[in-house]
Amino acid sequence: MENIIDIKNVNLTLGKNNILNNISISFEKGKIHGFIGRNGSGKTMLMKCICGFIKPKSGTIIVDGKVVGKDIDFPKNMGIIIETPGFIPYYSGYKNLKLLAGLRGKIGKDAIIQSMKQVGLEPKLKRHVKKYSLGMRQRLGLAQAIMENPDILILDEPMNGLDKDGVSDMRKYLLNLKEYGKTIIIASHSSEDIEVLCDTVCEMDKGFLTKLKGW
Repeated sequence: MENIIDIKNVNLTLGKNNILNNISISFEKGKIHGFIGRNGSGKTMLMKCICGFIKPKSGTIIVDGKVVGKDIDFPKNMGIIIETPGFIPYYSGYKNLKLLAGLRGKIGKDAIIQSMKQVGLEPKLKRHVKKYSLGMRQRLGLAQAIMENPDILILDEPMNGLDKDGVSDMRKYLLNLKEYGKTIIIASHSSEDIEVLCDTVCEMDKGFLTKLKGW
């Protein structure tokens, strides 16, 4: 199978702290790959490095054949949820997505509406995002991540704030995306989410990575 992401000997230091320690791993295209680990274990920082948000001290990250930070600053064709998605609080969900979509001009109204419906949000809802529940914000974050139909999704705790039905819906949706050939990297505190969704599983602890399943 083809690897869509290759991480080679990546180290990250912030101040005097070693955040990532010689991380080397590859992710196959069309699979769901899971990270588990406590807060501060390094999994969110590794995701930020993959997305180009943080530059490692050393090592190489290759996404879809291009070196991040050299060939490209930020990988294209990637949808991202890292930490709590930030939206303009006095705009509706639809208006927020419309504004973000306008930055790149790749999609129109129909794609925005479809992405909201796919994650269980009503596009015509006029409620300001500041009045959304945490679960609704997470759904809107996922709608933002998928609305331009990316091949890769980087999802840090995407189930955060969802109730039992919301978690079930999200699992079905992510598995459906996999069926369409999407590559998904997901970090979760829930061992059940990881077990249900993931083809491969890694554990991170104090910046070190251990391969647990599927390698």
